[in-house]
Amino acid sequence: MWKIALCQTDVIFRHPKMNFDRMEQAIVEAAENQADIVVFPEMWNTGYCLDELLEFADVNGEKTKNFLSYYAKKYHLNIIGGSVAVHLEDAFANVMYGFDENGDLISSYKKVHPFQLMDEHLYLEAGSDTNLFRIKDVPAAGFICYDIRFPEWLRKHSALGAEVLFVSAEWPEPRIDQWEKLLVARAIENQAFVVAVNRVGNDPANHFNGHSMVIDPHGEIILHAGEQEGNFYTMIDLKEVKAVRESMPLFADRRPELY
Repeated sequence: MWKIALCQTDVIFRHPKMNFDRMEQAIVEAAENQADIVVFPEMWNTGYCLDELLEFADVNGEKTKNFLSYYAKKYHLNIIGGSVAVHLEDAFANVMYGFDENGDLISSYKKVHPFQLMDEHLYLEAGSDTNLFRIKDVPAAGFICYDIRFPEWLRKHSALGAEVLFVSAEWPEPRIDQWEKLLVARAIENQAFVVAVNRVGNDPANHFNGHSMVIDPHGEIILHAGEQEGNFYTMIDLKEVKAVRESMPLFADRRPELY
């Protein structure tokens, strides 16, 4: 059994220090509530100030990695660190980092599908690598927001063994119904837990209303965080994945030579 904390927080536009402070508070609360894993939303260090990333993005992700590693080790807590705006040597990127309870980096993933409606393709370099990792010795995978509209991308990870699919997002309110439907579909078709965290609050162009969720391998929503800011908690039983996959051998029945 895992106890998971979903950090459904506001993100202060163009203010990394305030955002790091908020995340520190979320980690401390998750540790006090004896969570095994805490999950953050997308671009939590800066928000979508894409035309100002030269000033605000985290250079090589060093501040974020040091921060997450320190608190993961201090509180013996696994952290799926959402994603942050990172200034690489010659580009900017939307990057997810994950750390285990020893403070070791287990995941570094550059968002594969830039979202044109929020101009990501104009400012952010797309990734091309999978994001498979093990957390508490369970195979898992991580994705960022728009990635969930590409079922073949999540299926690739599940076919390689992922049993828990973590999703971090800044998903605006007008399309929140689609967010919920897509996440449920990804859980059912991959026979996996989906742990999805969306932010709340506003930036200059969008309103975000949360609806973070945890969905079991049957597609049942076991946690819906609503629209309030805060940490939200639930337990998941990883034995359910094996039971569902054995009762309906979906992966054995695939015809990948055809598609």
